[in-house]
Amino acid sequence: MLLQGPIGPFFRHVAKQLTHAGAVVHKVNFNGGDWLFYPTGSMCYTGRMEDLEAFLDEVYERLCIDVVMLFGDCRPIHRVAHALASRRGLEIGVFEEGYVRPNYITFERFGVNGYSRLPRDPAFYAALDDSEPIKSPKIANPIWHAALWGILYYLASVAARPIFRHYRHHRPLRLREAFPWVRSFFRKFWYRYRERGVLELLTGPMAKKYYLVPLQVSIDAQVHVHSPFGSVETFLRTVVESFALHAPKERSLVIKHHPLDRGHHDYGGFLKSLADEYGVRDRLLYIHDQHLPTLINHSCGVVVLNSTVGLQALHHNAAVKACGKAVYDMPGLTFQGALDSFWRAADDFKPDRKLFVRFRNYLISTTQIHGSFYRPSTAWWSLDRPAATRESPGTPLPLDAHVDFAEKRASA
Repeated sequence: MLLQGPIGPFFRHVAKQLTHAGAVVHKVNFNGGDWLFYPTGSMCYTGRMEDLEAFLDEVYERLCIDVVMLFGDCRPIHRVAHALASRRGLEIGVFEEGYVRPNYITFERFGVNGYSRLPRDPAFYAALDDSEPIKSPKIANPIWHAALWGILYYLASVAARPIFRHYRHHRPLRLREAFPWVRSFFRKFWYRYRERGVLELLTGPMAKKYYLVPLQVSIDAQVHVHSPFGSVETFLRTVVESFALHAPKERSLVIKHHPLDRGHHDYGGFLKSLADEYGVRDRLLYIHDQHLPTLINHSCGVVVLNSTVGLQALHHNAAVKACGKAVYDMPGLTFQGALDSFWRAADDFKPDRKLFVRFRNYLISTTQIHGSFYRPSTAWWSLDRPAATRESPGTPLPLDAHVDFAEKRASA
């Protein structure tokens, strides 16, 4: 059973591959956008949210469903479907944007991010064999494909709203949502002009004298579900207050906005008020589209909620403090003390390089597919290839292999 997938025809291609491999595949559409990219061989749910569980329960039973696949396990629809499938003992496969970006997508058994069953015990990875880091071949940028699929998805959803009148999307699904994306386009050039010279400042006089805080999209489930803060503003207040009270006075705090949230939110006014409240106006810098790896390399530490930027920072051997539930948050990789202590401990804390390589290799081999959701690539045909090995990195293991592999390693 396929539920909602990423925007575009990806799930249609997944269904073709699974059918070719001998599976019987069913699909449920919940809005016009879902239907547009999977119009035939599917069923449509047009009922109310409170009736969804009964509908899915009947469908799982009648069609003898044994595996449920979905994109993102925190959407309201998917939370109901996931809980029901779990109670019925069905296998659950969750797709998500890649942990290792931008060249991979995630496919994991049961759940992703805070719900992931990846081991968080460094001893587990210490028992793995030493190996060279798995290289990540670059893929073509899918931004224009994603934009096209997004426009078509929104238009179809709006057009079919009278049919799916009870549907409530996990994000705003209105034509006026086009405005923030247009605003984002113009803001990109405005920020480029306004912040000219900032990168030179951060790699020159301010190098190794600032902490970097990369933000996440405000409506991301990583913020609302997999962190204790509930909002980006609450996270920012916590970080700024801790920095003001505990960081060395000669250090600065650089907060970087998420590029996909550029047109939707601007924290400039909020951060100015926080800076004034805590007396750090001359030590706080709010930036947007600067080169992230360069910022990481010249920082003295990185504070994240649970962003995949944390993995990038570990790759660059930076000290990382994760404040939410992150798959990479474990002793030896990230700073395990309180945020208040991180500011002064960051200079002396370095991630265990060998542990990081083993963790990243395991992560790629068991949860990552090389490719993109939004344009033709290896991700569209790899599902019926042989299981991944160390010699074929990035090809997904069978759905049940992740836990079996972990259990075998643990017992060994």
